[in-house]
Amino acid sequence: MRIHYKACLLAGTLLAVHSPSTQAQTQHNDTNTNGHALHITNTDEVPTCHSQNMAGHAHHRNAAPLDVMGDHTHAQGQWMISYRYQRMFMEGNLQGDSTISPADIVTSVTNPNAPPATLRVVPLEMTMDMHMFGAMYGVTDRLTIMGMAMYMKNNMEHLTYSGMMGTTERGRFTTRSSGWGDSSLSAIYKLYETPNHTINAGLGVSVPTGSIKESDIVLTPMGTTPTLRLPYAMQLGSGTWDALPSLTYSGHAAQWFWGGQYTATLRLESENDQGYRRGHIHTLKGWAGYNVTSEWSVASHLSATHEGKIKGQDPNITAPVQTANPDNYGGDTLSGGIGLRYRPSYKPLKGLELGMDIALPVYQKANGTQMKRDWHATLALKYSF
Repeated sequence: MRIHYKACLLAGTLLAVHSPSTQAQTQHNDTNTNGHALHITNTDEVPTCHSQNMAGHAHHRNAAPLDVMGDHTHAQGQWMISYRYQRMFMEGNLQGDSTISPADIVTSVTNPNAPPATLRVVPLEMTMDMHMFGAMYGVTDRLTIMGMAMYMKNNMEHLTYSGMMGTTERGRFTTRSSGWGDSSLSAIYKLYETPNHTINAGLGVSVPTGSIKESDIVLTPMGTTPTLRLPYAMQLGSGTWDALPSLTYSGHAAQWFWGGQYTATLRLESENDQGYRRGHIHTLKGWAGYNVTSEWSVASHLSATHEGKIKGQDPNITAPVQTANPDNYGGDTLSGGIGLRYRPSYKPLKGLELGMDIALPVYQKANGTQMKRDWHATLALKYSF
């Protein structure tokens, strides 16, 4: 790098001696539009060392996990629009941090809405598909605002056992819910920045635009098929206004990058219009990665989440299934994953970013009896302009 710099400096000096008009031109264009000094202005004859250094720095990007929001800000007047698709899959059940079988659930787990005395319906697997649409805008070089809307599709397969007790299977059924979930508005402020380190603070609000009155046909232990309000896990929103604070650090050196983030979802109301509120959520995330080229990067990440129990109860959710009990929500989860990013550098696609992440649970401890998380994957498309 020093040899390249000295060569550029020598070439610039020789050009200045050779061409008297260069000095006047340099004085006139002493500073470029970004305020950086330009000591060589005849770019047709001599390479600009400073410009090359800045271009190398611009190629460095901190590719945070796709579910990290607020890790960066945008320059004043710059927009970014994004689409993320995420699928989460759950299979099997946990009691605390131990696996429990459907037969054990229906013979040992108490039904708080008795009769019957024990649970008689067990969830077997669940998929959650989320389509997230986002937009960010740089109000100033330090302040960026962000909006997010989400469309959701939930499917849960169940096994129903016959009668009031025993392990005779009645049959299986699947419940579904779909629609727009809660939306959010946030502001991200750049608190601190050096060439290699950045700290951003975020504050947002979650708006209760998602339905909490979804219903579907179920199979009861008696063999009937009524339409009932679905349990809390199948509802599309929280029903409450929630605060969304965050604090994010990111750094880089050479081609390596890393970062960490704390986020929370804090319920601002004691209950929604159905008589309950979801638990507060606190999450810590960390990541580290490598820019393989100016276009490709790969990273690994780790996430720890604590979620509280549901407070209160919806009087219309009383089926003999674990997901109808507010105490069977929340707990602690540790997950890890990997991600890949691609940012085309050629002009027709410049500004686009494609990403893919996949994560698996490392440790889970559920409050009460809950479904076991299996994996979740995210695909993303972003465009900045």
